[in-house]
Amino acid sequence: MSSMLGFLYPPSSAFITAMSVIHLISLAFIGISEVGGRHLQYSKFWNANKALGAAAKQIRISSRAGMLLLYTPALAAAAAAFCVPGAVTGERSLLVALALALHFFKRDFEVLFIHQFSGEIILDSAVLISFSYFISSVTIIYAQYLTQSMGEPAVDLKYAGVVIFLVGIFGNFYHHYLLSKLRKKGEKGYKIPEGGIFGLVICPHYLFEVIGWVGIALISQTVYAFSFVLGSTFYLMGRSYATRRWYLSKFENFPREVKAMIPFVF
Repeated sequence: MSSMLGFLYPPSSAFITAMSVIHLISLAFIGISEVGGRHLQYSKFWNANKALGAAAKQIRISSRAGMLLLYTPALAAAAAAFCVPGAVTGERSLLVALALALHFFKRDFEVLFIHQFSGEIILDSAVLISFSYFISSVTIIYAQYLTQSMGEPAVDLKYAGVVIFLVGIFGNFYHHYLLSKLRKKGEKGYKIPEGGIFGLVICPHYLFEVIGWVGIALISQTVYAFSFVLGSTFYLMGRSYATRRWYLSKFENFPREVKAMIPFVF
């Protein structure tokens, strides 16, 4: 087949097929683990597993350093693609690499200039997430590279993907900005977020992150990119569910009509 379902490039190698399955299953499993109370230990959940006995013995680093560790290797991978001869050729592969670089550059920018931090991150969790982002970025770029000898999908979605990506990245940034303004200088406690669409969902930043990744997948139109988006959606749905449960446990006045990630639905 020259394309799958009219809008996807066919799987380009056994490696890409295997990575598609691995990332989908692993991210979905982590999402289910979040619902079950086993959290990747960063943000408000950094010490959520103390009852399991190991957290006190694990290495901790500052939240700012940990967040930079999360995103910088993936940013470096996306930027390096422009320096490798033949890695980025054609408009679609250029847009994919550019979107990835912009996504992780925004993340590092937020860490340095937007986010307010009040705790630490377990190093194991930071390394795991960092490795996942790095490998995913490399694989998205490599999967795109392997499509160079293929014909274009019957339906070209890359320009729609650019628009959706921009909606996602600006929506994510805006709600991260609102979160950063919740605390006054010197404050370290948590508050119920307000503004934007926080009145509908407690994790709009996760919703817009998914929208951004959907945009990248539409630009790419590879099986791996869509597999990664689907797995990431499962993970962030699990994470947002756990976040909403956390707010309900900490704030008696938390509005129960506010959903986890998808307005009016979930």
